[in-house]
Amino acid sequence: MYEFEDALRDEGVLIVAGVDEVGRGPLAGPVVAGAVILNPADVIAGIDDSKKLTAKARERLAVQIRNRALAWSVAYVWQDEIDAINIYRASRKAMMLALEGLSIRPQHVLSDAMPLPDSAVPFTAIIHGDARSASIGAASIIAKVERDAFMADMDKIHPGYGFRNNKGYPTAAHLSALSALGASPIHRRTYAPVRAVLERQTTLDLETEARP
Repeated sequence: MYEFEDALRDEGVLIVAGVDEVGRGPLAGPVVAGAVILNPADVIAGIDDSKKLTAKARERLAVQIRNRALAWSVAYVWQDEIDAINIYRASRKAMMLALEGLSIRPQHVLSDAMPLPDSAVPFTAIIHGDARSASIGAASIIAKVERDAFMADMDKIHPGYGFRNNKGYPTAAHLSALSALGASPIHRRTYAPVRAVLERQTTLDLETEARP
């Protein structure tokens, strides 16, 4: 997990940031990115792709990362902007915002597959980087824990959709609730299942207005 970081440090690059995002696939909520600069003198055991870890392991590691990394940051891009600029651009924007939020300026950035042409420092986009780089894996963990906590809060504000459990992803239960309840304020309007529900509601509203 430290192959890329070690190679950079062998070249004299000492401050390496990892950046990753979570939340491309959900029908609701923001995309959230994390950025982390790990301390090479304080190795945190167990860092991996957040998707491979249990929720309990992610939460434990997120605390350690926040307490022991040299710097960390998270950033949100909200559903309205996702609808306006598309999820790919929103994911890249979230990554850039997370990097800008770091209290230490990195000398090199490792990203999970995402090219960062607007980065002011050199970057390397690594395919499956969250499973191959500790820095990216750490970023994926804090982003995942952050977004999961946010969606659990949204479950209280917008009950009925099961956001605490599905985190906005299109599970069968979520799709059923979406059909029955309509879209909530945090649903992504351009995503096909949400768009279909909105179009259906618009049709029903027009038919109601047309009745004598």
